[in-house]
Amino acid sequence: MLYKLLPVLTIFLVFVATTFAKDYQLYYLGGQSNMDGYGLVSELKDGFQDTLQDAMIFHGSPTADGTPALGLGIWAPLRPGHGADFRSDGKANNYGQRFGCELAFAAELKRIRPNENIAIIKYSRGGTSIASEAARHFGCWDPDFEGGEGIGRGMNQYDHFLATVRNALSVGDIDADGENDRLIPAGILWMQGESDAGFQVPSTNYGVNLKRLMDLARAALRADDLPIAVGLISDSNHNGKIVWEFGESVRKQQMLFCQDDPKAKLITSTDKYGYSDPWHYDTLGYLDLGKEFARALHDLRRTQNHD
Repeated sequence: MLYKLLPVLTIFLVFVATTFAKDYQLYYLGGQSNMDGYGLVSELKDGFQDTLQDAMIFHGSPTADGTPALGLGIWAPLRPGHGADFRSDGKANNYGQRFGCELAFAAELKRIRPNENIAIIKYSRGGTSIASEAARHFGCWDPDFEGGEGIGRGMNQYDHFLATVRNALSVGDIDADGENDRLIPAGILWMQGESDAGFQVPSTNYGVNLKRLMDLARAALRADDLPIAVGLISDSNHNGKIVWEFGESVRKQQMLFCQDDPKAKLITSTDKYGYSDPWHYDTLGYLDLGKEFARALHDLRRTQNHD
């Protein structure tokens, strides 16, 4: 696995050897569709319609397994439109009509940590599992994935994550003010597990798979004790039926992961959210999720750094 991390580590080491004009606290947002975000931009109120000050985002364009890991994206000020229908070609962003937890996350962080600048790297893809057995046609995050053909062989969501991080960290001046900036890893937000909850074995192994993936994500960001906030998966019980057959198994594994890792915290507010369809939260849900993620990371950082 180290060979996959070396390009990221090399870029990071070169990056931190520079002098900087501005410090940004860096957060990675990853997972599947409820991290992508299905909130409606048209329903945003209370200032969320505007670009957030002192908050930058590098949103990697979602890419299928078995295709080259390009990590296409650009640094841009955070604004609505970074949801499930967002795309980037690496030169310009194509903003959609959806948004995820990133807006309320950044806004809440600015409220409780007003003196900090925020940088977000987001890479997620709807329907993806961690276990390759649960990938179906959506994809998986298994670091040992060997599917695909040709130049895309072995490339999956983990590789696309690494490529996104590599490209994001290769930019010295993320806010384009003419001076290099410093990105200080501050936390990981993970909202995923629904797809693994559709299969018995992947749901049982979810805790082990999650720990391994989060350890590798921390390594890619060069911070072994990086705080992690995990969103507890929930079920819409659409038409009175359970959507995720083995959802309780994944929920238990998520709880155990956060209990065993002193730098991890579970977000349980998801159980009270409304749904826009059988699988995705409604607009208010994504706004609350972002706020809860921010508070969790704030608490974890305060405990860790006594700040």
